[in-house]
Amino acid sequence: MKKYILISVSALFFCSCVQSKIFLYEVEGSEEFPNSSLTINKIKSEGSDFFFDFNIDNYELGSQTSKNFKYNLANSEKGQHIHFILNNGPYSAHYESSFTKKIEGDSNILLAFLSRSYHESVKNPNAYVIQQIGGGENIDLNQEFLFYSRPKGTYEGLDTEKLLLDFYLVNTELSPDGNKVRLTITQNGLIVHYTTLDRWVPYYIEGLEKGEVKIKLELINAEGNLVDTKFNPSERTIILK
Repeated sequence: MKKYILISVSALFFCSCVQSKIFLYEVEGSEEFPNSSLTINKIKSEGSDFFFDFNIDNYELGSQTSKNFKYNLANSEKGQHIHFILNNGPYSAHYESSFTKKIEGDSNILLAFLSRSYHESVKNPNAYVIQQIGGGENIDLNQEFLFYSRPKGTYEGLDTEKLLLDFYLVNTELSPDGNKVRLTITQNGLIVHYTTLDRWVPYYIEGLEKGEVKIKLELINAEGNLVDTKFNPSERTIILK
């Protein structure tokens, strides 16, 4: 049975009342990869050029991910990959375990995790690494983090119909009585969705119109207040064509 939230928001815009209906479903049927793992073998730097060498077990980069659902989610033809996120910015996708990145400044926070070919993160405890990159003041990596992952960029054609919503949690959990993620979606200047999520699972969004869409994710505590941590809240703008 599909698990979904029907979101219905009325908004006032140029003195007109707009009614929007959007569906938010949990993604079910993804291969789990409970034994996959990601670790860093080596980081080597020359100026702002950083060479990363990752070790991956029980997970094949470049393979297409098998799934037990038939609907379409935007998928990489290059297959499974690593999502590489620096300071909660938009990720870069890497299909090899070794690569070079240009990183400026000090006190950068790297999150890297294994990603399915359709960009859903692998959420087992060994499928990610978090590390400070560069010098500068030490950052407490034991604090609670929410990192934004999807949706991202520009979507066209069939890929606009269902958008994967995915984020990565570190050092925290979601529950009905504890921390939650507040999701706000704005389209064409109107808030078309405002709700809280108490399960760390992938979702997909259905019902958005073409145009610019803004996604905001907030890690909140049991009282509904923002958790005091870096990169909170997270915001992205995407385009549907």
